Amino acid sequence: MIQIISWIWVFSGVLLILLVLLHSPKGDGMGGIAASGSSMFNSASSAEASLNKITWTFLVIFLSLAIILSAGWIS
Repeated sequence: MIQIISWIWVFSGVLLILLVLLHSPKGDGMGGIAASGSSMFNSASSAEASLNKITWTFLVIFLSLAIILSAGWIS
């Protein structure tokens, strides 16, 4: 049982990394401070909102499994 949960944990971690890399950049970094700044406050599109929900879901799964595995609640 621990091996199955460990593999799910690893899979969710790898998928979480890929999902974070798929997000679009939110600003121009330090160069965007002097600019008008209008690009920093745009609302998220439907695809970006869906990507955010999926990313948060996998983050919760990853952290929950990390806590369960490290606490030793499953034997």
